[in-house]
Amino acid sequence: MTTSTSAGQGHGTLAGQAYRSISERLVTLQIRPGEPLNDERIAAELGFGRTPVREALKRLEHERLIVTFPRRGTFATEVQIADLGLISEVRQELEPLAAALAAQRAGEGDREGLNRLLAQLADTSDSGADLIRLDMTLHRAVYAATRNPYLEDTLIRYDNLATRIWCLFLDRLPGLAGHVHEHGPLLRAIIDGDAEKASALAAGHVKGFEAAIRGAI
Repeated sequence: MTTSTSAGQGHGTLAGQAYRSISERLVTLQIRPGEPLNDERIAAELGFGRTPVREALKRLEHERLIVTFPRRGTFATEVQIADLGLISEVRQELEPLAAALAAQRAGEGDREGLNRLLAQLADTSDSGADLIRLDMTLHRAVYAATRNPYLEDTLIRYDNLATRIWCLFLDRLPGLAGHVHEHGPLLRAIIDGDAEKASALAAGHVKGFEAAIRGAI
């Protein structure tokens, strides 16, 4: 499920590090929906100053992971199941595009990284939160390989929102491992430069995700 508004920039900054740390906690529901967030407490917990944490929170608000109310404070947004269809509409168009572009544009370094993830996926015995984190890592590797930071930024945002919904139903979704392992053929198609196959596999993955959630509701 970065200080700049582009996902491809700011990864090494303190605000970028704070963003990734807080974002992961929000997406995996370690910070529960509706829970208040205090920048001073978060800064102390993560070991950052308040300035990078505040910058991170601004981006997270833009990405609809948190919401700030005047005189009330900042809270993790509620997970809205009604948004599943709207999120899926976006992902059904952009995930296949990203997979195809990654197959066409991935450089040697990208392919090496995808090969390592493919090996990790084959060997993993992770479950629950660890498997969710691997799923997020796989998606982000594909997005980065598109060489389009605007597309990458957009897809990270929607993948985060989708993953929060997934995490909400984690105890009702026994097929999590199978869903994550679906990435194997997708990664192989991208590594092999097969844009058409990669696109079709990505489309099927998104449809399967939505169907699994709806089956659990």
